[in-house]
Amino acid sequence: MAKKKSDFGTLYKGHEGQWTWIAHRVTGVAIILFLFAHVVDTAVVGWGPDAYNRVVSVYHNWVVRLLELGLVAAVIFHALNGIRIMIIDFWPKATRSNRALLYGTVGLFVASMLPITWIMGRDIVELSGLF
Repeated sequence: MAKKKSDFGTLYKGHEGQWTWIAHRVTGVAIILFLFAHVVDTAVVGWGPDAYNRVVSVYHNWVVRLLELGLVAAVIFHALNGIRIMIIDFWPKATRSNRALLYGTVGLFVASMLPITWIMGRDIVELSGLF
């Protein structure tokens, strides 16, 4: 199958490998941004307990809890995909099984997120007042 050429080289159509590459980078950036926010909100303790309590009270909002669920999903996917990448790095013959490893990673991700979403989701729904 010939690849379409452009002025910038071969156009890649995007398969599983490209999407996991993008997802790995996006989840990594999201985790770093949360880490920065966490350091800042923890540093507020230097201004006293009242200032810290005001900042931490933001976490009792259902939107922030939903973002926390997204953070958990990002950490789990990033970790599982990182293990897949390490397997391929340490055992180059594993590249032949890349698609199976990828689907295994996604399967483990979904299997781990189901109970986590159930546990955290109940709190999110309760805080939102929808039900």
